[in-house]
Amino acid sequence: MSESTPPKRPRVIVTRQLMPAVEGRMAELFDVALSAHDHAFTQDELIAAVQNCDVLVPTVTDRIDAEVINAAGDRLKLIANFGAGVDHIDLAAARARGIMVTNTPGVFTEDTADMTMALILSVPRRLAEGEKLMRSGQWQGWAPSAMLGHRVGGKLLGIIGMGRIGLAVARRARAFGLSIHYHNRKRLPAAIEEELSASYHASVDTLLRISDVVTLHCPHTPETQNMVNAKRIATMKPTAYLINTARGEIVDERAMIEALKVRRIAGAGLDVYTHEPAVDPDLLALDNVVLLPHLGSATIEGREASGSKVIANIRAWVDGHRPADQVLDGWM
Repeated sequence: MSESTPPKRPRVIVTRQLMPAVEGRMAELFDVALSAHDHAFTQDELIAAVQNCDVLVPTVTDRIDAEVINAAGDRLKLIANFGAGVDHIDLAAARARGIMVTNTPGVFTEDTADMTMALILSVPRRLAEGEKLMRSGQWQGWAPSAMLGHRVGGKLLGIIGMGRIGLAVARRARAFGLSIHYHNRKRLPAAIEEELSASYHASVDTLLRISDVVTLHCPHTPETQNMVNAKRIATMKPTAYLINTARGEIVDERAMIEALKVRRIAGAGLDVYTHEPAVDPDLLALDNVVLLPHLGSATIEGREASGSKVIANIRAWVDGHRPADQVLDGWM
């Protein structure tokens, strides 16, 4: 076996606990070290891992930065990420070291779209507030002016990022009578716009200004870092709602909190945060925000499918093939 030929039974280190069926299959196929305690690896633990495996299987909780990658020996050849987002991996550093990166796109599309739609419904209709009221024992019964929210049907939904998840959200939202408007790096084909009765906006600023509900579905990149900032939030309608099931870093969290405090915008539905798992105490204190613990991909079916893609990517690499889910951004 040449130095560049992948081992037939590679040493694989998995940073978090995966579905039992996925871990069982990995144990059959690979020399695998599974996560016994299911905690996010520290940087020291990541460095120790990359120095002692052929394949690392991280998740979004692992920051695979240049320091970690450069600490790896010549053995590490594949980072097979569990999940679609790869903003926690320094792709340029991996490319410079000749380390392939794969991900698991597509498997959480419907799950994340479902959760997004749930937030789009729950925030204007104040479902979380109503649930808390019921549990508090203070509900006094139905009243014509109690717990009034806003109707969803007929409102303008602004979707920022019209990839797989954005499209899935648009199809759900149209069934609820929302008007679909979107911003994307590239305009969709006319046939898809016609199917969704979707209107394209080249400017994020225009979309934010006209939308009743804004939902974010773009990746976290240097270009989208704090894309929804104080200046842009200030242009939104005071009756508008902001939904984020993408990445916390896309929104200037502090600016959003200040706007929510003074009702500069009406509310927010959040499944992601800037400093996960830490959540700003000011967010916790607000009653016009629905907060979820990063549940967008939290289905048994999705997690099993993601694990199966990880295995398929590793097996393709072992067999000397290019994995179907190789992350090509930055690669030749």
